[in-house]
Amino acid sequence: MTTSTQRDEHFMRAALKEARKAAGRTSPNPAVGAVLVVQDRIVAKGHHREAGCEHAEINCLRNFGGPVPEEATLYVTLEPCSTVGHTGPCTNEIIKAGIKKVVIGAMDVNPRHQGRGTAKLRAAGIKVREGILAEECARLNEAFNKWIVSGRPFVIAKCGMSLDGRLTRRSGERRWLTDATARRHAHRLRAYVDAILVGAETVRADNPRLTVRGIRARQPWRVVLSDSGRLPPAAHLFADRFAERTLIYIGKTLAAVLKDLGQKNITSVLIEGGGDVLGQALDAGLIDKVQLYLGPILTGGPVIAFAGVGVDDAIKAMRLDRISYKRIGQSICVIGWPKLTMAE
Repeated sequence: MTTSTQRDEHFMRAALKEARKAAGRTSPNPAVGAVLVVQDRIVAKGHHREAGCEHAEINCLRNFGGPVPEEATLYVTLEPCSTVGHTGPCTNEIIKAGIKKVVIGAMDVNPRHQGRGTAKLRAAGIKVREGILAEECARLNEAFNKWIVSGRPFVIAKCGMSLDGRLTRRSGERRWLTDATARRHAHRLRAYVDAILVGAETVRADNPRLTVRGIRARQPWRVVLSDSGRLPPAAHLFADRFAERTLIYIGKTLAAVLKDLGQKNITSVLIEGGGDVLGQALDAGLIDKVQLYLGPILTGGPVIAFAGVGVDDAIKAMRLDRISYKRIGQSICVIGWPKLTMAE
């Protein structure tokens, strides 16, 4: 026998599937999905395609294209907006459409908006149920949620490393530590972030492009940290067609850079190296998520993956939660979120 909660979770998963269609393309807005249900059947779907476009609820109602039956229920992964931005308030359109029941996944974390949408709907006589698959809906927008509350971007530390914790082989040997399958998997992560950050030594040693290739997606900003400002002018980052999307910070701490990026509406940053920058992020407690690729090799190479100061007591070390291990080609992908950042 299907309970009302099971039914709501079923349709919320459909809304989440809609939201994921635009993951990585809506920044600095959240990814949101919606479905309209009549007599236990989805009759319309919608999602927020990108910043400036109509929101998921409006897109869903427009796709239905007619008077909404009184028994219809609207499922939406995030609390409907109640204020004017690039578009009008979704709450107004929901009320205008005559919807009598709305089921919400996650609440808006912005203190200025949180709860206002649901209050407005209830004041209009609409039955509202909230918190359905709330954690899953919130996790979809973990970068947006951190940025909207703190003003700082969500930081993902990513690297391909050897089993002995190195980012490189010995001098003169071939560059890669992971196989092509793992590199393609890691490469797709770039399509979901607003910026990719590396240190000056990575630019000098590897001359990376830091571009999204093999997938249709917007090009993230490319950010370089340098102590001296001495960077090769012919490097790809400064000479290719995305050169105007490269930012250079000279003599700035990583924390200061992240603060500035947040002010530029950059909600997520992928740190791709090198070891010194990854070490700075770890020491300062700035990492929100790790995605590591372990190649089946021990190199004894000179560059340590997280070459920071470290902690003087293991109890202070960053430990991961919600960890997943997945074999990608001949490598192992480890994904996890810090249980507690050291800054806390």
